[in-house]
Amino acid sequence: MQRVSVWKCDSYDYHQLKGAICSLLAPLGGMAAFVKPGQRVLLKPNMLSAKRPEQAVTTDPILVQVVSEMVRDCGCTVLIGDSPGIGGFQSVAEKSGISKAAAASGAELVPFAETVELPGDDVFKRLSIAKVYWEADAVINLPKLKTHEMMTMTCAVKNIFGSVVGAEKAGWHLKAGESRSRFARLLLDIYMLKKPVLNIVDGIVAMEGNGPGNGDPIHRGVLLAGVNPVAVDLVAAGLAGIPADLLPLQQEAKIMGLAGTNYAELELFGMPLSNFDAPPFRLPSGMDTQFGLPRFLNNLLKKHLTAYPVAERKKCLLCGICRDACPPAAISIKNSALTVDQKRCIRCWCCRELCPHDAMTVRRGVVGKLLQIVRKS
Repeated sequence: MQRVSVWKCDSYDYHQLKGAICSLLAPLGGMAAFVKPGQRVLLKPNMLSAKRPEQAVTTDPILVQVVSEMVRDCGCTVLIGDSPGIGGFQSVAEKSGISKAAAASGAELVPFAETVELPGDDVFKRLSIAKVYWEADAVINLPKLKTHEMMTMTCAVKNIFGSVVGAEKAGWHLKAGESRSRFARLLLDIYMLKKPVLNIVDGIVAMEGNGPGNGDPIHRGVLLAGVNPVAVDLVAAGLAGIPADLLPLQQEAKIMGLAGTNYAELELFGMPLSNFDAPPFRLPSGMDTQFGLPRFLNNLLKKHLTAYPVAERKKCLLCGICRDACPPAAISIKNSALTVDQKRCIRCWCCRELCPHDAMTVRRGVVGKLLQIVRKS
C-alpha cells in the first residue's frame, strides 16, 4: 500500500504551518523516519522563476523554512537547491523568499550547476542530473501544486525535473516534448534515478489556469505528504478536481507498472478528502484535445487540431527570453515583432511558462475552436 497523508492548513503563518506539518507527518512516522543524524539532506522546492511568494509560482518560503528546521533538528546538514527555468538561482532565491528561509533555518543554498551522467533504460539510454542532487544522502521534494499546460498538472513527479541542469531542460523538451506520453516517460525515468525519501506538497495557495508560471493563485488550504510521488500526485489531482485521464504522468506510470496509479493501492491518513470539497481547478487554455489519430495525420493536420502560442503585441516587450528558451528554435524577433513558426513549434509551451510578462497567448486551430463552441452549447 502507498501511504499518503493529507492535512488542512489555512495560511503560511509560521506557527500554524509548523503544527500542520508535524500533524501531516505524524502518521508516516515523523521527520525522523526519513532522515538520519549526520546526513546531508537536500530540499528541492519549486524555484521556477523570480516571482514573489504570493504569486504562487514557487514553493512558499515559510514551508521551506519549517521543513529545513525539522530536518536540521534531526541532526542533519540541510541544503536547498534547484535549477530555475528562467533567471539566475540567486535572484530567484531572493525574490521568492527562499534565500531568507535558508538563512533563518541555517541551510545552505546550492545552485544546480555540475551534472553527473547516468545510464537510463531502453527508451532514454543516458540521463544526466545535478551532481549535488545525486550526491545528497537524502532528497526531500517540496513541490507547489499547480496546473501545467503540457502535463495538465505539476506536482511531485514533475518538480523533480528541476534536477536537470539549465539548458539541458530545453534539450529534453526538444527530444521528448512532441508527445505528452513520451515526455511523461522521461519525467518518470528521471524520478527513478534517485527517488526522494519524502514528498511534501504546498497546496495552501495553489495555482489554476495557465500554470505553471502565469496562472492564478487559488486558496486550497491543503498539505500532502508521502514517499511515492506518483501516489501523492494522484491524491493531489483528486483534490484539484482533475480527472486521471487528463494526466499523462499517471497514464504513463500505469503503462510502466509503477505503484500509486489507482486509489485501491493507497492508504490515506490525516484528514478525510471530503474536508477539502471545492470546485475543480480551471485548466490551462493551451491544452489540446487528444484525438488518437495516427502520427502522420497528427503532423499533417497539426495546425487545425491543436492550439499554438502567439505573442500579444501590447504585452510583449521583445525581451527574447522565450526565443532563447524555445527548444526547436521556432521563435524569432524581426521588424520589432515576435513570431512563432507553427511548423517547427512542438507545443511544449516553454514560451508561456517562462515569459515574465504573460505575453504569450493561445490561438486554437479551426477544429479546436469548433469543439469549444460545441462544449459551450
